[in-house]
Amino acid sequence: RWTCIFGRGCQGVLTEDTSELEQGCCSYGAHFIDDEDVERVRGYAARLTREQWQFHDAAAALGGPIGRNDEGEWTTVLVEDACAFLNRPGFEGGPGCSLHRAALDAGERFLDWKPTVCWQLPLRLDDHEDANGFHTFTLREWKRRDWGTGGDDFHWWCTSEPDAFVDRSPVYVTMRDEIVEMVGEEPYRWLCEYLAARGTAGLHPHPALID
Repeated sequence: RWTCIFGRGCQGVLTEDTSELEQGCCSYGAHFIDDEDVERVRGYAARLTREQWQFHDAAAALGGPIGRNDEGEWTTVLVEDACAFLNRPGFEGGPGCSLHRAALDAGERFLDWKPTVCWQLPLRLDDHEDANGFHTFTLREWKRRDWGTGGDDFHWWCTSEPDAFVDRSPVYVTMRDEIVEMVGEEPYRWLCEYLAARGTAGLHPHPALID
């Protein structure tokens, strides 16, 4: 029953509780998975208005909201110590991801507007290839270790604490679109059938909810 609690108690991913900043997991910007991801977000970013995007002009002055970091990887650029797309508290349009807000304004899926990693969180799809070239895909939660060594420095991370496990519905229901996008319609149907047959009595509580 995990749910995103951005702006509702999320302590962020810095080294101390920064709830008041309302940055969520956007403090370090987003990494893109490939060139297609980059170009897709660039296209949607071009549709953002100043009313939707606090740092519209600031990002333009930096050469755009997307650039390469020191390792040559494509990322969203940082403005005032967080992702350029993140509107901050006090912005007339409200805090939060400007791409997410614009997608809702347009009546479109935020999955299509945002960098892939942003709409997937806190889910992660692992691909393991064995010596025979056989692939096993595992859909699981995003853990601290998935951020690299820096994940251990987070003061707080939402899937390892009980704070975010407060939804009325399980995550396989609330994040249906995200799961289908990641694994496809048929595997999602198998999951639903399996869980329906197993029943809630056979489910174990998430480790974050166990003292």
